[in-house]
Amino acid sequence: MSNLIRLIGRRLVALPVMVVGVTFLVFVVMSFSPIDPARLALGESASAAALENYREQNGLNDPLIIRYFTFMWGFLTRGDLGVTAGNQKVTDVVLSAFPITLQLTFLGLAIAIVIAAVLGVIAALFRDRWPDQLIRVISILSLATPSFWLAILLIQWLANVPGGWGVFPALVTTWVPFTEDPAQYLRQIALPALALAVPVSGSLTRVVRTAMVEELDRDYVRTAIGAGIPKTVVVSRNVFRNALITPITVLGLRVGYLMGGAVIIEIIFNIKAMGQLILDGVQRNDVFLVQGVTLTVAIAFIVVNIVVDMIYVLVNPRIRSV
Repeated sequence: MSNLIRLIGRRLVALPVMVVGVTFLVFVVMSFSPIDPARLALGESASAAALENYREQNGLNDPLIIRYFTFMWGFLTRGDLGVTAGNQKVTDVVLSAFPITLQLTFLGLAIAIVIAAVLGVIAALFRDRWPDQLIRVISILSLATPSFWLAILLIQWLANVPGGWGVFPALVTTWVPFTEDPAQYLRQIALPALALAVPVSGSLTRVVRTAMVEELDRDYVRTAIGAGIPKTVVVSRNVFRNALITPITVLGLRVGYLMGGAVIIEIIFNIKAMGQLILDGVQRNDVFLVQGVTLTVAIAFIVVNIVVDMIYVLVNPRIRSV
């Protein structure tokens, strides 16, 4: 069995354990909410008989553990995540919102990777000189900058608000897909993605810089340069590729951070995606909605880590052996 299969196998074994743990925790936490789901669904004027009938039909009178296993059985057998307090299928609501969160997350990750790669390589090539010192300060400031605070600053500086440049919209009133209007799509997603990317780029820059410095100090680099091969060729063809191995191992965790940050950023920019869904679900004690959003994000996080493991094996030939 190859190392790639073993890595994927370990992730797949961890998948059901993590899903059960996360979903059950949400069930327990939401059970302490003082809001009555039946009252929320039927309104304040509903009679006691109607409320009791709603609770009985939706299993709200069952013990917590029974309700949890009923939910998981419906998800595993039919892909059913339940019904929201507004009588909508949670699956349909999540499927409409989750792609937007994914786009925001991965665009933010792409921006962070580009920034980290450029700054990390420059810092390593000019080690202990002024470019390295400047980039070190920039990366520390970026790492210490909360994404939500940066989002507010970007709105004040660049959005169409009093005193701003008016280049980007402050709020996303209607989500425009890329296929309909690429220019408007980029305008509406640019500030949220940048707010997510900056803190992640700070940590990735330090990782790239450290990995590049370690590779530049290896014997094969000095031998190649001594043999007359231009340093730019050695760095671009060998050093940079070998130095990618370490940053790739931390990308999976950064994606999880970005997904969590996207929830807050979406609320700030009024993006109707997973962040707004989970906020509405918590405020209304909509257990099925919160559960569906949490379950989707947890599975996506594990799948992303599996993909990162596969990329790691492809980039690092030393662990491909059977």
